[in-house]
Amino acid sequence: MKQVRRTLPRLLRLLALTALVGTGLAQANDYAEITQLLKAGKPAEALAKADQRLTVAPRDPQLRFLRGVAQADAGKQNDAIVTFTKLTEEFPELPEPYNNLAVIYASQNQLDKSRAALEMAIRTNPSYATAHENLGDIYAKLASQAYSKALQLDGANANSVKPKLALIRDLFTAETAPRAARPAAAAPAPTPAPPAPAPVAAPAAKPAAPAPAAPTPAAAPAPTPEPAPAAPAAPAKAPASEAAVQEVTGAVQAWAAAWAAKDMKGYLGAYGKEFTPPNRQTRAAWEKERESRIVGKNRISVKLSDMQVSVNGNKATARFLQAYSADALNVSSRKTLDLVQHQGRWTIVRESTGG
Repeated sequence: MKQVRRTLPRLLRLLALTALVGTGLAQANDYAEITQLLKAGKPAEALAKADQRLTVAPRDPQLRFLRGVAQADAGKQNDAIVTFTKLTEEFPELPEPYNNLAVIYASQNQLDKSRAALEMAIRTNPSYATAHENLGDIYAKLASQAYSKALQLDGANANSVKPKLALIRDLFTAETAPRAARPAAAAPAPTPAPPAPAPVAAPAAKPAAPAPAAPTPAAAPAPTPEPAPAAPAAPAKAPASEAAVQEVTGAVQAWAAAWAAKDMKGYLGAYGKEFTPPNRQTRAAWEKERESRIVGKNRISVKLSDMQVSVNGNKATARFLQAYSADALNVSSRKTLDLVQHQGRWTIVRESTGG
């Protein structure tokens, strides 16, 4: 898969620069130094630096992640696969190791493994755009292989298969430069409107003969009507009440507190019946997966800040910055929760990360 091989180092470096956050200054300096070595095309030095720091902090997920990037850049793809696989086992909340595994598998033409890894990345974070884009490329490559196979097996159907095959291959061979825009056709000049006909004067009406005057009594003056009272102006639409905003904020804070306390009844109860789990999971499968990921942690901290809540009737949206910490993992991300009110209680119906 030529395009994946060509873009592998770029994709891995991109993820290394944007992976985990929320660490101390000394660790951040180590991460920055390793990242700079990778950007400078010195993977061997970056790998040596990562190995050196890992002797002090062997479970640090960011150092291990950068180590896998350095291994991939140095051509040690099997070592990188081992590194990223262990990260997915110990930190299944992170989509980046799954994505990097998928890129390496694709470079080895193991497209089924690549697809499975990307699907896991999306299940972990449904709004992870990089994994969605890479999965689209993998599906296109799988489709290309399927059409090629069909062309080999059914020569009589070549006329219908060839155009599709060419179209899909264009996805991997098209130039990255944008195509020149076609000049817009000149708009036709507007047709002038015909002049309006001159007005024809109407004949003067013949004056009627005056009727004989008849004495009439003076009319009594009409009583002046009293002005009708003005209709009251429609009241302006009132903004969401402060009470409703506080209720939604309290519901979100309770959800985070239940998560941090590993209170599965409170955590899962914060999601309404209308909530649709990601990746077409059943509700039961999603709840089982969430429980296995939460209960197995020794320590969890979920801190919310910069919260913005909007309420419209029985629907609300809460946007905030979430600082998640579990054992040796620290991740900060933007999160959005959509909630609905049912029987006086606000519950989550949609959850997304990023943006």
